[in-house]
Amino acid sequence: MSTAHTPDRPEDGRDDDPQDRAPEHGHAPGHAQDDRAGYKTDADAGSVDERDEAAAPAVDPAAENAEGGEPAARVDLPEEQQGSDEIPTFDLTLQIRRYNPEVSDEVRWDEYKLTMYGTDRVLDALHKVKWEIDGSLSFRRSCAHGVCGSDAMRINGQNRLACKVLLKDLDLSKPVTVEPIKGLPCEKDLIVDMEPFFQSYREIMPFLVAGGNEPTMERYQSQEDRARFDDTTKCILCAACTSSCPVFWTDGQYFGPAAIVNAHRFIFDSRDDAGDLRLEILNDKEGVWRCRTTFNCTEACPRGIQVTKAIAEVKNAILSRSM
Repeated sequence: MSTAHTPDRPEDGRDDDPQDRAPEHGHAPGHAQDDRAGYKTDADAGSVDERDEAAAPAVDPAAENAEGGEPAARVDLPEEQQGSDEIPTFDLTLQIRRYNPEVSDEVRWDEYKLTMYGTDRVLDALHKVKWEIDGSLSFRRSCAHGVCGSDAMRINGQNRLACKVLLKDLDLSKPVTVEPIKGLPCEKDLIVDMEPFFQSYREIMPFLVAGGNEPTMERYQSQEDRARFDDTTKCILCAACTSSCPVFWTDGQYFGPAAIVNAHRFIFDSRDDAGDLRLEILNDKEGVWRCRTTFNCTEACPRGIQVTKAIAEVKNAILSRSM
């Protein structure tokens, strides 16, 4: 099977998944790999088997979840593993949406049967497919710890970070589906073109604009002033919120939730002097007024940002400014 070409590293600085295959014995490389841009990623270090000693003991499925009274894990431990420190394994079916414009314009779904550990995430399953089964699979990932935002994708129909979703928390009685986020052009498999997303982000001036003389020391800010916009500083630009918005799916001109959230971060920053200019930019038919308050964005945010609330606060600021 020929290995499909993976698009070059995007301008936003995130690493596409390297095309390296696993050694013949089936394990992942035991050292950090260089991607094509010369960066190293920790996600590649260590094989699936090497996690045995480092992983925590398996969760007892009889333990009840404090919130819903449901078992903490969906996977039953075999009798020989109960009460031991051995990590349980389980079988699952992974369905991945595949698309390679260099081969065909048709989209297809490929199915993979995997045996995974109880501590594995969806990202680990994708690595297993790429390293051991099909090296042509393409997806983005970098830090593998929910900080970089590179691996946002639709998992069982919901926008999630692949590195944050434990397989054991999913319903494994049916296939786990993985597909690219919606509303952005798909370049290959799970990789989308992020340029429309970052174009909207750049338009809202996502940087501090402070007039006057340069301070001789830091610019002071009270805890109360910081708390005014603290929530929206958590954004990692993963596009999970924007690509979950029905308006963004159908209107390519809409700024989208992520751009408005980052505008909020500076509009309410007491050190910034360009708040009025940002409000003027967003006071547009393709700005905050296109939001239909469906709360999809808030539910999709992996950082727990109150996205819909932030958009509403920007709307109120525009109205207060015009009065």
